[in-house]
Amino acid sequence: MGMTASSKRTYPWTDTVDGRPVTFRLMTSEDRDRMLGFAQSLTESDLIFLRVDITKPEVVDEWVHHIKTGRTITVLAEDEDGLAGYASLHHNENAWTRHLGQLRILVKGERRKAGLGRKLANEVFHIAKELKLERIFVQMAADQPHVRQLFEEMSFNPEALLTDWLMARDGRTHDLLVMSHFVDG
Repeated sequence: MGMTASSKRTYPWTDTVDGRPVTFRLMTSEDRDRMLGFAQSLTESDLIFLRVDITKPEVVDEWVHHIKTGRTITVLAEDEDGLAGYASLHHNENAWTRHLGQLRILVKGERRKAGLGRKLANEVFHIAKELKLERIFVQMAADQPHVRQLFEEMSFNPEALLTDWLMARDGRTHDLLVMSHFVDG
């Protein structure tokens, strides 16, 4: 079950989301500075619950390294204003969790609640199927009801609730919710 840093799907492609054209394409190492600029333009509320601090160049460098080695596939969503969001599928074929993929999504605040996150998640589902992964999972702060609702609507099920597992950038702790979905389910 070897993973490649690409997809059989044809990229780029364009669709309309909330009345605006959005182009979906795979992230490459050439997108490093674009991703840093995107991250650094986000508000504190956009960044508060990110698993890693993508405003730091060394974190984005590690991300790019994982793309080059095939451990991460990232789909970018771009509109006329630039990068509007992304979805990443993280997978390690050498780990005992090699049948799992972790989904991470971030959509700019002003583009949320319009279907872009759902479209990005669907792209990752297609990639997970290509990779023959059995299940994908998401991790989120339990006090993000809109995020949880999105994944529940996509048939994700709660798997674990871990008390005070997350520490936000302001130092406050939050509960971590893990949800999963069978790729063929």
